[in-house]
Amino acid sequence: MKKKTWFVTGASKGLGLSLVKTLLAGGYPVAATSRTLGDLQNAVGVASANFLPLSVNLLDEKSVATAIDATIKHFGSIDVVVNNAGYGLAGALEELSDAETRANFDVNVFGALNVIRQALPHLRQQSSGHIFNIASVGGFTGGFPGFGIYCATKFAMHGFSESLAEEVKAFGIRVTVVSPGYFRTNFLEASSLSVPSHPIEDYKSVREMQSLHQNNYNGNQPGDPDKASAVLIQVAESKDSLLHLFLGPDAYQFAEQKMSAVHKDMDAVRATATATNF
Repeated sequence: MKKKTWFVTGASKGLGLSLVKTLLAGGYPVAATSRTLGDLQNAVGVASANFLPLSVNLLDEKSVATAIDATIKHFGSIDVVVNNAGYGLAGALEELSDAETRANFDVNVFGALNVIRQALPHLRQQSSGHIFNIASVGGFTGGFPGFGIYCATKFAMHGFSESLAEEVKAFGIRVTVVSPGYFRTNFLEASSLSVPSHPIEDYKSVREMQSLHQNNYNGNQPGDPDKASAVLIQVAESKDSLLHLFLGPDAYQFAEQKMSAVHKDMDAVRATATATNF
């Protein structure tokens, strides 16, 4: 039985790299993208007919389209698309400039939409496919001071994933939005976490949260990215659709706290808030 062909963005490090290595070890055909081809090839460290490394600028639709076409030409199809590329941004909303904010949305949101837009015609034509959008538990609960913009990009991913799932269901295409907790990758290192160019001294809680992530959490995250990769493959191979995939016990804890808090707020004003119809 032919194994599914995967297309993974942001594959030169982090969860994307772990996923690519796990897939290749399992005999899956994999097209993997990065901004720098050499970094991707060195990170994966294998040369195989099952591995197609691609240099892609996710903000350029023509670059994305070329990569999708190259994947189909090489493997014959695309079955699973993983929008993994993205980076973290720390800083209070007041501290972050318009340019810093838009740059985070460009990569985390619009880059993923470019991939979806270019991949969907092929998935519709074959009446099958699975799109994984790698968000964050910070896209479900935003209670992290100093990560408001990053959380906003991931909240956006949650929102469009839910709508997309309804839009493409009739074509036999599945959508899963993935919300990892803290996994031991390089996400909190300088190469993946941007900080404000002009910090404001008054935001002590933001600096404390930023320092906690950069100096305490970094390198000590409890999650194993290889185990997370195995879960993604398991979900892709399952016959059942799964829209929301939370990864890690901490992600479950954060999500359950959010749902409990929302129910508490709803119940507090239910009588008057639901008596608003004409």
